[in-house]
Amino acid sequence: MDDERRPERYGFEAFDCAPALRLEANERIAVLKFQAIAEKQKRLEEAMERLERRLWLAVYGIAGAIVAQALQPLLVGLP
Repeated sequence: MDDERRPERYGFEAFDCAPALRLEANERIAVLKFQAIAEKQKRLEEAMERLERRLWLAVYGIAGAIVAQALQPLLVGLP
């Protein structure tokens, strides 16, 4: 907590109590966990995009092979 927000009490030194420190630590941990989850989600989405590109490449490759096999007899029959 900031020293500016605490009211000054005559004769007493300002201090942070243990429950407040525990709450602040839990809040910091929660923020770090959410940041880690967001980073993992970002990496997962990037991996999914790469996988999707590979999948479409495989689909186009298979479709090209099928079309080539279909056109091969036509090309052989031409003089």
